[in-house]
Amino acid sequence: MKPETRRVGTGDMSNTGDLSEKGRASAGDVTVIAESAWVLVLFCVGCGGGVGWLVAVLARWLVRLPWAPFKGPAELLTSVPEPWLSVGDVGVGALLGLVVGFVAAHESLGVRVSRSRVVLSVRDASQEFGGDEIGLVARDGKQLVLLGADGMELAREDCRLSWQRVAGAFAEHGYRWADEDPYREEFRRWVPGAPGLPEGADALLRARAAARKKGEEDADDARELRRELLGLGVVVRDEKKRQYWRMPPRS
Repeated sequence: MKPETRRVGTGDMSNTGDLSEKGRASAGDVTVIAESAWVLVLFCVGCGGGVGWLVAVLARWLVRLPWAPFKGPAELLTSVPEPWLSVGDVGVGALLGLVVGFVAAHESLGVRVSRSRVVLSVRDASQEFGGDEIGLVARDGKQLVLLGADGMELAREDCRLSWQRVAGAFAEHGYRWADEDPYREEFRRWVPGAPGLPEGADALLRARAAARKKGEEDADDARELRRELLGLGVVVRDEKKRQYWRMPPRS
């Protein structure tokens, strides 16, 4: 699925800093990159319906085998007469796909770029940064990272958008881009009581670890705790279920 990319003109976004001589967009141009919510939802509905149909096919195949795992549930499922078996499986799959699609659309990242500012939108919240605050924009695996000139991290968000489009949009507006976080090797794995952390950081990392274990229901708490850690000068990145941290040198 290709993200929606569009450029709009705006008169109220004045240039706050000449970030690069390479930028081709004018000071008033804004590039918006976001996944189309309806395309994403319809894609998930289609996938869910396809999975439901495959479940019905698999169940009919399992009941014909002399021995197979889950044969009991398969026999129960195929006891439903056709066409209701296929219609029901496809319908349930499509309904689950609809739910997944709405969740995915709600969780997806939207990026709005101009020479004067960058806005990152996730869920119902937005983070806005002045163009002169941003020293480097980088990709770190599946995450988009904004870094200040001093190496301090400004933002880190999961990104499913086309990296080619994202990189092109930032470069077009004069921002420096890197395909990898230049500070990645400075991160250290966090363990409770890790030395070198400022006062209060260990407790915040413990709370964040607990929030991340609860999954999406506490995702907002994990994001808020990341911001509190940034306030203490601690940069955090996640890898699977582990937290890693670094502290940029203070000027």
